[in-house]
Amino acid sequence: MNVIVVGSGIAGLTAALHAREAGHSVTVVTKGAIGDGCTGYAQGGVAGIYGAGDSAGQHAADTIDAGAGLSDVSAVEVLVREGATRIAELIARGVAFDRSPSGELLLGREAAHRHARIVHAGGDATGAAIAQALVAAVRSADVTVVEEAFLADVIVEEGSARGIRVVVDGVVSDLSADAVILATGGAGHLYAHTTNPVGATGDGVAAALRVGAAVADLEFVQFHPTILAEGPAFLVSEAVRGEGATLLDAAGRRFVFGSHPDGELAPRDVVARAIARQAARQGSPVRLDATMIGRPRLAHRFPTIDRVTRERGLDWSSEPIPVTPAAHYLMGGVVTDLDGRTSIPGLFAVGEVARTGVHGANRLASNSLLEGAVFGARAAAALDSPWQYLPVAAREERGNGLLRGEGPFADDADTHVVAFSRAALQRMMWDHVGLLRSEDALRRAVATARRWLAAVPDPTTVAQREDANLLLLAEATASAALARTESIGAHFREPVAAALLETV
Repeated sequence: MNVIVVGSGIAGLTAALHAREAGHSVTVVTKGAIGDGCTGYAQGGVAGIYGAGDSAGQHAADTIDAGAGLSDVSAVEVLVREGATRIAELIARGVAFDRSPSGELLLGREAAHRHARIVHAGGDATGAAIAQALVAAVRSADVTVVEEAFLADVIVEEGSARGIRVVVDGVVSDLSADAVILATGGAGHLYAHTTNPVGATGDGVAAALRVGAAVADLEFVQFHPTILAEGPAFLVSEAVRGEGATLLDAAGRRFVFGSHPDGELAPRDVVARAIARQAARQGSPVRLDATMIGRPRLAHRFPTIDRVTRERGLDWSSEPIPVTPAAHYLMGGVVTDLDGRTSIPGLFAVGEVARTGVHGANRLASNSLLEGAVFGARAAAALDSPWQYLPVAAREERGNGLLRGEGPFADDADTHVVAFSRAALQRMMWDHVGLLRSEDALRRAVATARRWLAAVPDPTTVAQREDANLLLLAEATASAALARTESIGAHFREPVAAALLETV
């Protein structure tokens, strides 16, 4: 079988390696250089190794709790059941996870995990270690790699995916395939502030939408609580709080306990909203205090963060550092079954582009790399199986979601709409479809996005195609958020949402 994998993070490269090892002809098509993308930026690690008193069942329970009860149990069970095997596979492919002097894997803990069960590499450079190992494995395998290739569209013929349309050096061409595996990552650049690299413009979800694939849970966008508020966006791992760091207001008081009994180790959505509210009240960023961890431990456990903070003139071993939330991860995406199949025969989706059902309304820390590895391998294993798309717990059964083409129209009496630009879209999404939302703001966002969609000409350049993808996703995300009237997980609605965040 001729298989095209679009994307080269942990999900895409895992799928490519498994497909090739199963005897398929595999081509990896990637937007930048192979290994670029979010995987290499991941700091915390991979959840799934259980010590004394821990178990896969407890990991599953933590995942479902963090997902506000909207995670699909069958998908979570697959994740935790197959996680240890995929971690062992990463080790076999050359990922040097950190170990104790006696050779045991060191396990870290992050928010909403009841136990330390997260393996990490290079202290806080887990994603980079994984990307390096998987890229080397693909380079040494008989896999064709096409770099600097932009996904323009999925080609569908007679109802099935038959390849992709790409742009390389300004030239549009078609690549045929018997199966296409989307592994294009998320869409952090919908927002004015994000942890994602520049290529995260939602290209895979947008391409799937254009061919009519089912999507869901787009309203659930995770904002990482702690991004360094000095210089360009730089993530300060949740594992720092797992090691004991605390969040302080301007008076030096811990404030997150006012929002959740677990304080700094509450689920990400809770911590991020608490930070946003506190920063708005005091008119300045909150501070992350890691001084109690000590200089030697900080430098050893978090060498990347330690280096970057010092490069920016901050000594986090002696004083708290300013932090702020930023868009981080898309829990929704292209709806799949437990083997990565989408509603379009021949089209698979794995990793952040997919909505597997694992994350529900809020992703548990360090489950994303695990999900990419587990479901990337499963998609490859399903290539030879008859097509049977059985999505886990379709969104309509939960009553308040959006599949393509559904949801209320948002009329807006305000006739003034700013001209479309990526910056204008990102600002609109941050203000109106961000951490804190309101019905009025969501209606304005949907109306604005639809007016832009009606007015923007067809794209020709790659940058214009990225903008078109972001605009399509902005409308779908805002519509999904408007359709879900209750607050749950990362989707939180309150009357003063937009006004509150303007000061963050």
